[in-house]
Amino acid sequence: MSATGFPQATLDFLSGIAAHNEKAWFDENRALYEAGYVAAGRAFVEEMGPRLKALSPSVQFAAKVNGSQSRINRDVRFSKDKRPYKTHLDLWFWHGEKRSWDCPGFWFRLTPDGVHLGCGLHGMGKETLESFRHSIVLPRSGKALVAAVEAVRANGDYEIGEKTRKRLPRGFEAPEERAEFLLYEGLTAGTSLPASAALEADFADICMSHFTATWPVGKWLLDEVATGA
Repeated sequence: MSATGFPQATLDFLSGIAAHNEKAWFDENRALYEAGYVAAGRAFVEEMGPRLKALSPSVQFAAKVNGSQSRINRDVRFSKDKRPYKTHLDLWFWHGEKRSWDCPGFWFRLTPDGVHLGCGLHGMGKETLESFRHSIVLPRSGKALVAAVEAVRANGDYEIGEKTRKRLPRGFEAPEERAEFLLYEGLTAGTSLPASAALEADFADICMSHFTATWPVGKWLLDEVATGA
C-alpha cells in the first residue's frame, strides 16, 4: 500500500458496496473492507495528519474508525433510506479538545466517482452561527473574512459554501461586500477531483496543496468564530 495514495482496493470496495448495499455482500467481502476502507483510511490519516498539523498546529486527528475515519455503518433509525452502509469514505481533521463538527476542520470524502475535500465549518449550531454573524458585521473581522475568501479564490477555482438563506437574518446588517455572507449558515471552501486521482502516488501532496489553498477560510473561522476550540 502506498503511504501517499489509496490502493485500487479502496475504489473496488466503494464501488462494490454501492452496487450491493447489503450485509451478505459486505460479509463476503470483509477482507476487501479491511484492506480498502479501514487500513487504507488509517494510512492516509497517518500521512496527512502531521502535514496538516504543520499548517495548523492545533488540528487534531486519530488514525482509526470513529476517530478521523467515519464508520461504514449508516444510522438508519430516523431515515427512510434503510441501506445499511455508506458508499463513501469520510475523513475529518478537527480543531478543539473533542472530536466534533462544531469547530472548523479539514474534510475529505472519497466516493466511487470522485474526491471532495476542503476546510471550514458545515451547518453551524445556534451559538456558533450567532458568533459567525457578529464577526461578519464587525469591521475588523468582517474585512478579514472578505480578505480570506479573496485569498482562497486567488489560489484557484474553489467553491465557497454554504449559502442557504434567501433573506438576511433579522437584526443583522453589513456593508455590501460582506452582506452576502449573512445568508450563509456554514462556511466552507473546497474542490472536487476525479476518483482516479486517489490512486496517484503523489495524492497526499495534491490534497495538501488544496488544503493549504483553502485554509484562509478555515483560519478565519478558527480565529474569529469558533466557540468550542
